[in-house]
Amino acid sequence: MAGTWACLIPFILVIPISILTKQVQSGLFVGLLVGSYLLYPNILGGAEHMIKYLISNIVVTNNIRIIVFLYAFAGLVGIIKLTGGIKGFVHLISKKVKTKKSAMALAWLSTFGTFSEPDFRIVTIAPIMKSLSKRLGMSKKRIGYAIEFTANPAIALIPIATAFVGYMVSIIGQALKTSGIHQSAYMVYVKSIPFNFFSIVIILVGIYYSFFKKEKENEDEHLENVEKDHQTKSFNQNKKWEHIPPHTTVLNAEGTNLKGSFNMETGTMVSGTDIHGERTGMFDRNRLNGSTPDHADQQEDLDAAHRAYIKETPIRPWNLIVPISLFLLLTLFLSWWDGHFKASGFFNAFIKSDMLGVMLTSLLIAIIIAFAIFIFQRFPVSSLVTHFVKGGNELVNVIIMLALIWAVTAVSEDLGFSKYITSHLTSWIPHMFIAPSLFILGAVISYFIGSSWGTWGLLMPLGVTLATQSQTSILMAIGAVFASGTFGAFASPLSDNTVTTCTVLEIEVVKYARSKLVPALIAAGISVVLYGVFSFFG
Repeated sequence: MAGTWACLIPFILVIPISILTKQVQSGLFVGLLVGSYLLYPNILGGAEHMIKYLISNIVVTNNIRIIVFLYAFAGLVGIIKLTGGIKGFVHLISKKVKTKKSAMALAWLSTFGTFSEPDFRIVTIAPIMKSLSKRLGMSKKRIGYAIEFTANPAIALIPIATAFVGYMVSIIGQALKTSGIHQSAYMVYVKSIPFNFFSIVIILVGIYYSFFKKEKENEDEHLENVEKDHQTKSFNQNKKWEHIPPHTTVLNAEGTNLKGSFNMETGTMVSGTDIHGERTGMFDRNRLNGSTPDHADQQEDLDAAHRAYIKETPIRPWNLIVPISLFLLLTLFLSWWDGHFKASGFFNAFIKSDMLGVMLTSLLIAIIIAFAIFIFQRFPVSSLVTHFVKGGNELVNVIIMLALIWAVTAVSEDLGFSKYITSHLTSWIPHMFIAPSLFILGAVISYFIGSSWGTWGLLMPLGVTLATQSQTSILMAIGAVFASGTFGAFASPLSDNTVTTCTVLEIEVVKYARSKLVPALIAAGISVVLYGVFSFFG
């Protein structure tokens, strides 16, 4: 079965099923299940090996680190929100951020402090931008764009102190070794950065979209604005809720008892008829899944009660500034500290550091100190722990998706995906089209699997091998591979960046990802032309 057209089947199934069901995980699940049965075609074999693929990839050191990091950081954001950090920071910067353009500038400039890892950037800045959007009437879609333009694309271009560097250098080193090339993998990576055309172009496109493109109220944004107006009216009709004491009975707009109480500590309806799913923390699962509650009026009542709870949140900007600044400073210091034992020189120390391990250590210290500060401020320990767990649980959706992506990537490799592609590419692609073809192929793959790392791991050996055999630029081939993976990380509905952004901003994944295709395809088209021109004249 390895090396045949059957290796394409899992990827062919993923996107259509995800679009039809409006659930990313369902498409990945089916792709993984089908791939497992293609490898082990008996009644129990496929199911058993599907579980093995999931578990074996979750327990990979770097993968489990990513899972723990995402959960713990979301938990930290949860307690920062509880203690007034996010609300306080918004109040602090509100004096300077008075326009949509200044808010966009904040989103872009925040890259300098959140460039370590894309999901870290998203879960850090997105809640702040979401709060600003409510005050300034900004489109959540445009906010998501601004954050993602400077997430994976920007971080892929930074050769130091990111979670990407170690992985990117390692796969280049393995590919160079396989091809018999004896060069410094890190120096090859640095030299290939200018050839990551997609990352460079999409950032330029992002500047245009963020600051110069006039916002058109399309259907999705119109519906969003209508919903905002409706919620505002509902809120105005229920101003008496602004000072709801803990555990007070809540009435809906018609005066009917909802048979529950609103818990000011957790911000939820308890012992009542909260039949629409949880609406706590940062994220709205109904929006994420693209579903609409059957009883909109009651949901609006619950939302109004939730807003009453938000009014009671303290305004303490330093509860955000101190933990996040501490995390960033510790990450930079420990990156050098970890690497200086393995290499000589300041910059070489960052190159050799175990970035994911360093980030986890820094995050743990920041969480411990944050808990100590908040306890000193007399926030109940039980409330802090509850909100930490709730914050982490909000990203379980992303964690499940990541586990499925890793497993699908492993199944595709066992099905002979790389070998099949290699054998069908080398025979008919002209040498000058190697880099453009690598980019196009990788962009398609990354869109289907939603993983930049998975695409890089799959295609880097192929890219270096093709470049070596055809005597074309290895640097351009490597740049094309990295660019292609970045395309999927930005544009795919299966991307953890996309799902995390949608989760935090409470927007539907598939519609949002579909709208991102326009700037992504513009940047991709320009990138293909650039690869063609450089290959022809290079």
